[in-house]
Parts: sequence; C-alpha cells; structure tokens
Amino acid sequence: MKRRLDETWAVLLAAGSSTRLRDAGGGVRKQYIEYKGVPLFWHSARTLSRIAAMKGVVFVFPEADLKHMRRTVKDLFKTDDLGLRFEVVAGGERRQDSVRHGLEALPRECDAVLVHDSARPFASASMIQSLVEALEDGAQGVVPAIEVSDTIKRVDGGAVSETLVRSELRAVQTPQAFVTDILRRAHERAEAEGWDVTDDASMVERLAEVRIVPGEAANIKITTPGDLEALKQPRTLVPCTGWGYDVHRYGGERPMVLGGVPIAGAPQIKAHSDGDVLLHALMDAILGCFGGGDIGRHFPDTDPRWDGADSSILLREVLVLAEKAGVRIVHADLTVIAQVPRLAPHADQIARNLGRLLALDPHQVNFKATTEEKLGFTGEKKGIKAVACVTALREI
Repeated sequence: MKRRLDETWAVLLAAGSSTRLRDAGGGVRKQYIEYKGVPLFWHSARTLSRIAAMKGVVFVFPEADLKHMRRTVKDLFKTDDLGLRFEVVAGGERRQDSVRHGLEALPRECDAVLVHDSARPFASASMIQSLVEALEDGAQGVVPAIEVSDTIKRVDGGAVSETLVRSELRAVQTPQAFVTDILRRAHERAEAEGWDVTDDASMVERLAEVRIVPGEAANIKITTPGDLEALKQPRTLVPCTGWGYDVHRYGGERPMVLGGVPIAGAPQIKAHSDGDVLLHALMDAILGCFGGGDIGRHFPDTDPRWDGADSSILLREVLVLAEKAGVRIVHADLTVIAQVPRLAPHADQIARNLGRLLALDPHQVNFKATTEEKLGFTGEKKGIKAVACVTALREI
C-alpha cells in the first residue's frame, strides 16, 4: 500500500576521524577535502537537495569542529542556498552514536530519514530517489546494494572455515532510507542492549524487513589514499546546447508558479500540469542537450498521471534522463515574457530556486523577465511564455 511521506530529512555523517586519509589529504579530514571548490560533504548535500521530497538535512561533525562548522555551513547556504532546512550537531564516538545524535535533531514531524556518509560524494539523485520511492511503496527500510564480484570466505584464525554463496551476497552502500519511527526504535534497542553495528540497516533488520534497490559502482566511499584519485579522474567532455520554449494561456484554474516559486496575485494558468511555463521551457532545453525529444513526449497532457503535477518533480525526471545520457549542466539562461504580472520582485527567489533544482552555483543561472511592449498575446495579457537556453557538457 502506498505510504504518504510529508516530511523527509537526511542525516549527513561527517564526523569521522579520517585516520587513514589525513596524511594524504594534507592533514585535512576527508569530509573537508575541497573538491570542485567546496568541501566534500557539500556535494552530498547538493545531491540530496535535488530530491523533491527532501525537506531538510542534519549535518553531523566532530564535536571539536562544531563551532567552526556551524559557521561554515551557514556560509555555504548563503552562497549556495539548497532550499532546505538544516541543523548542525556534534557526532559521537562511534558511527551509530553520530546517527543517534542526528536523529535527535530531526523535527518531530519527520516521517522518513535517509542516513548518508559524506565520504560517498558520487551517489546519484536517481538512486536516492529510488530509495524514497521504495519507502513510499511500503518499505520500512531500504538500502542500495551491488553484487559481489569476489568469492567471499569465512575464516577462523588462519584457516578457511566456509565459502559463502556469492549469488546470495550483496555489498551495501549509503544513503540508507528508513521510516523514522523504526530507525529510532532500532537505535533505542541498540543502546539498551549494547549492540555494536557498522550500519543502520544492521539494527533495523532485527525489527523489520529491509529491502534493497540497485546501488551504483560509482558510489564509492573515499576511505584510503588511493581513493583520492577518484576525485582527479579525467573525463572526455564535449559541449552541447539545448533550447526550450513554452506558452500558457491565462484564464485557467492553476495558480501561477514560475521556476517552482508561487506568484501571489498573478493571473491563473490554463494547463494540464501545474502550468509552470518556466520549468517547462527549461525541461525542453535540457532534453535538447542530448536529443531527448520534448516534454510532450515524456509527460503527455492526455495522461491523467500528470494532471496537476508539480513541475519540479517532472524536472527531476528529466534530470535523471540527462544524467543517464552523461550530460552535466553547466549554465542556464532563462527569460519569461509577460505583460502581467510584474516579476522583478520575484526574480532573485526564482533564480535561487532554479539553481537549487539544477544543483548549480548562482553565477551559472541567469533569470530575466520582460514584456513585448503590449504587442501580441502576451501584450494583450492573454498569456505568458518562456524561453530557456541550457549549456552542458556531455561525456563521450
């Protein structure tokens, strides 16, 4: 039976000591190593923010770093607003202690939680979305898992005692997703009964079934000095450009939303989905970067599933397609054309939200609004239109 999740949060673990990596990282803990201009943990936070259901993140850092990291996270949100609520708390001696501290910081209404290691910066939004969907489909807990390629043997001292059946084995990754209540109860039992585990699923397995979804080979954990090479891996990239255009008529039943931002007092829109003309143009531009057709092909207005659909969720689907095609968006330039409403007061908020949805920095997103000097259907206040130009790099 489908479960409605109203408040999904993540606990992002960045409280490890990084003993094996500190020398290779110049004495810096691995979660703080700079990668593409920001600390490693911030890459996971960005990816989590691209999940439509995600409402907030609890960052867990070493207690000794807490004061400094509270300032750091606030500064990061000022320059790269993820559109999420957040808390910053101190970790504990063990990983499970750090998770427990993170759970204590969650709001009371949080009904689902993802626990993720910041040392796994390459987890994709599409994989994380599959975890959320598994919870919505009724799972109490769900983990990403990949098949084991090596033969695994149980040993006793210096001798093999058993060869395990490889087809029955999986290597699990993070994020791991749970109904919040079951994870809290598992941690309470662990404290009361002295459990010592290496991941949260190991606790929840004792109380409820934990399901799996396909993990990703690229979702590696930065653990040893050799793993740092993954942060330097060269890729062959070619530039590509996509262009999008969309129009909506006024006089409908949908409140105006532009770039995921509600526009109070604006004319209502006639549309099958939520009528976000800006995100519709943006999606077509993204699809154009890899020959993906248009949104009419992917989300036809004859399909009742898209009746009133949130366009930010549709954008997430398009971004998954782009990700699978090896496309990385690097810039978006968007313009709304309308005589009414006046959009200047909303421009900054729209630009910030577009940046969050696309996981881009502010300088990579440009939003403009203009009129057509009372000419044409927009000038006659009959409707609104938008154009978008997206620049991307595609792996070959």
